[in-house]
Amino acid sequence: MAQRSFWKGYLKLSLVTCPVAMMPATSGAEKIRFHTLNSKTGNRVEAHYVDAGTSKPVEEADEVKGYQQDAKHYVMLEDDELRAVALESTRTIDIDMFVPADSIDWLWYDKPHYLVPDDPVGAEAFAVIRQAMAATGKVGLSRLVLYRRERAVLLQPRDNGIVLWTLRYGDEVREPDAYFAGIKPQKTEPKLLSLMTSLIGKRTRDWDPSMVHDPVQENLQAIIAAKQKGKPARKKKAKEAVPESNVINIMDALKRSVASERDKGS
Repeated sequence: MAQRSFWKGYLKLSLVTCPVAMMPATSGAEKIRFHTLNSKTGNRVEAHYVDAGTSKPVEEADEVKGYQQDAKHYVMLEDDELRAVALESTRTIDIDMFVPADSIDWLWYDKPHYLVPDDPVGAEAFAVIRQAMAATGKVGLSRLVLYRRERAVLLQPRDNGIVLWTLRYGDEVREPDAYFAGIKPQKTEPKLLSLMTSLIGKRTRDWDPSMVHDPVQENLQAIIAAKQKGKPARKKKAKEAVPESNVINIMDALKRSVASERDKGS
């Protein structure tokens, strides 16, 4: 069943505008979620803001945003000051520019959403924008307020719709050179590379979503079901096997690995 839209607004490119609706492309609704309870009463525990200096509760009307300038001092900002730097419209996806689809590294991609036309009259304009991006191999860039925050977004044509990705900002993605620059290039022995390639080939399958199922959720559901029936839940001891380094015997390890995969297939 298709999910109901959680956002409605307009897609705009220059003078072309059409109404659109958006739904998250992913869902965490099936995940088991916990509340914090008082073990003595079984009641839920509520969180309240208190003044760090006086330990007294703070009324919602007295709460303001603050930027910490040093250990003891903050610059307080009022709501109208924060609104002054925000987008003029929170209901329009105004495509500012286009870039080649393959020019944005996947590290920048954050959360996907499905964007669809929300009115038969605007369906043609939506289709033209989508088809033109697909034909030119381009994706659109814009800004939008989502989840109470202004975000950079990317519009990517997919099938008959558009996938809108929220993007991470420039200061959120760390440069890989700081981590990879110190790794010295290695000259791999051809036989080792051949064995490793063979091992990868034997473990290669066609992608299926079931490959990324969550066994922890399944185990939690079993525990909860048992406790609901008044039965003690089976407790498994967590074991974390730390494999020994086999740098010296990597050739033997690869040979045994390939042989093991061959035996599994027979």
